[in-house]
Amino acid sequence: MLPTLKRASGVFFFFLVVSSVAANKPTNVVGEYISESGFYQSITLTNDKPVYEKRSEFQDISILESKHYGKILMLDGVIQLTEKDADSYNEMMTHPAMFLHANPKRVLVIGGGDGYVLSEILKHPEVEHVDHVDLDGEVIEVWRDHFKWGSAWDDERVTLHVADGAAFVKNATDGFYDVIVQDSSDPYTWEEGSGKKIDLPSKTLYSDEHFENISRILSKDGIFNFQAETFNIESDLDGIVEWRQRALSVGFEDARYGSISISSYPTGQIGFLLCRKSLKSSSSDESMNKRYEHIVSSGKATSYYHPKLQKSTFSLPLWVQNRIYGNAN
Repeated sequence: MLPTLKRASGVFFFFLVVSSVAANKPTNVVGEYISESGFYQSITLTNDKPVYEKRSEFQDISILESKHYGKILMLDGVIQLTEKDADSYNEMMTHPAMFLHANPKRVLVIGGGDGYVLSEILKHPEVEHVDHVDLDGEVIEVWRDHFKWGSAWDDERVTLHVADGAAFVKNATDGFYDVIVQDSSDPYTWEEGSGKKIDLPSKTLYSDEHFENISRILSKDGIFNFQAETFNIESDLDGIVEWRQRALSVGFEDARYGSISISSYPTGQIGFLLCRKSLKSSSSDESMNKRYEHIVSSGKATSYYHPKLQKSTFSLPLWVQNRIYGNAN
């Protein structure tokens, strides 16, 4: 399992100090170029140099700053999140799955070394135990020191495992978890210039064997939610279709793609695949609303997620819906 690098498919990183033609143009930017589509976007920085940088055993870690996006975490040159819009991705990776389950007591988080998904899971009072598995302990220490949700690992319900996620799942107990959230790195990238597809170590987290093990360690009404790329990149959309079919083939009764708006990610959109082992045991709308109101009244309100998104996040553009589901809409 690759550490917490989330996005790399067809993306190449640039940290630029450019000469401005016009006085109002930015001089320092961090950006990502998608060779497959020719798309490039960037964020203006406040300084030329990172405010923190270190090489761990597995990857380069750096924190940059932007006037508009706050702190920006980079792993191996790829933007992982920004303080401004980290809520959208992480809340949606967490809450649709957690609220859909009627009583999520035992939860597993694979990846997500930034701790944001973990912090959102802990907002649910039903949770009794969380196993968090990530390969790079040094990334976790960076979050403890530099970001406001870095105290999540101090919660007595959490057990942190600095370990390989696929191996952990392979050795886990049958039927133990109610919800599994896989906030993992991408399974492949593309070679700059040639455009050749390159498999990454995290490909194992999208394999038949791994999905079978995920299904095995989930309870009979368990839910699996995993990062599933953007539909705006053709090869990613192919992956969405492939991964959904894989989830169904190992026994999940349903797998639906949810869309997230997030401006700092390439094309401004990313998504997840929410997989259910049983269609008969989900929470009712009334129950989800009551549970959400309790979280808000407890001072743990969300800023992106709200219960209406339990349905609307799965409403997709027609061409995307047709590609993912065909005639079975």
